[in-house]
Amino acid sequence: MGASEHSSYFDPATGARVHQMTAHPSVSHSTYFLQRAFTPDNRLLIFTSYRAGSAQIFEAGFPEGPIRQISSGEAIHPFSPAILPNGLLLFVRGGSIWTIDRKTLEERMVARFEGAQFGEPSFSADGEWAVVAYKRGTETGLFTGRLDGAQWRTIPFERTVIHPQFHPLEPEWIEFAGDPAPRMFRVRRDGSGMECLHQHGDDEFVVHETFLGSTGDLVFTVWPFSVQRMNWATREISEIARFNAWHITPNRAGTAILCDTNHPDEGLHLIDVATGKPRRVCLSEASNRGSQWRKSRYAVREDFEAARSAAGSNLSWMEAGGDTVYGPQSTHPHPSFSPDESLAVFTSDRTGVAQVYVVEL
Repeated sequence: MGASEHSSYFDPATGARVHQMTAHPSVSHSTYFLQRAFTPDNRLLIFTSYRAGSAQIFEAGFPEGPIRQISSGEAIHPFSPAILPNGLLLFVRGGSIWTIDRKTLEERMVARFEGAQFGEPSFSADGEWAVVAYKRGTETGLFTGRLDGAQWRTIPFERTVIHPQFHPLEPEWIEFAGDPAPRMFRVRRDGSGMECLHQHGDDEFVVHETFLGSTGDLVFTVWPFSVQRMNWATREISEIARFNAWHITPNRAGTAILCDTNHPDEGLHLIDVATGKPRRVCLSEASNRGSQWRKSRYAVREDFEAARSAAGSNLSWMEAGGDTVYGPQSTHPHPSFSPDESLAVFTSDRTGVAQVYVVEL
């Protein structure tokens, strides 16, 4: 158990109170923007930190409680922690999916796919099913099954898979992103019904799709121009806002969308879905690295080659710490709501090192 690292300040642009929750000289960042970082009672904040020498899960009492290490041993996928409805933490190590009891720190391996590497997991609204994207050699696809360890299966896909998510109202459906374009697909968790939801090319930079709360519709960014909505049943697309929203996370009702911004970084905003009007919440002051965010198309081969060249021949573009194609993820704010939606969690390297922040909404 470590002492609180809490401090607070008032945002210079909006006057909102911002809590800095971590201050250790190592990188600390919040959970991925598709997951909630707070426990249901709003009292404990889950985050990833490298202070123990590798990526591990920590929790901090909000606002001024102590910091406690939750996971240990082999490094976790740094953006994988998610809080399940039963209170357990779900996370990924390499090609295995785990849960951990925050009270006892007992870990349990749910499923393993030998030789694979997993992305961040997602779980169904009832907490019974989970899904991850996988890569094993040249194989890519989805790995999904029950969190009790049963019925795990692969759903192969011909391209890189990222950000799989269960439909909030129909848990037999999984939406996921293919990379490169076209981006949005869906498939039933038994592997049937695979289909592309929107045909587009590399010049339509669709990113960060997710579900618009309990509406069941999809919402996504066409970078850097607009936030758009897709009707799940008809696939009809409509514009919500003409705004350079980046990472987006809707509230549960689907009436507001929390987002960060980039090029220019104008801070965190709340977008009213009915009117499309954005309201600034606070500045992020994050470095928001990634050369591709200056462009309005997906990365193509020459972008990756340029990044490799800039990084040096001994580094891949993904390993480089500089201004790479999509950038080190810990330099991006990735805002998310607290369970009662009175707070927003985000990451910023405004002090030179990524730390975890909470702004009062």
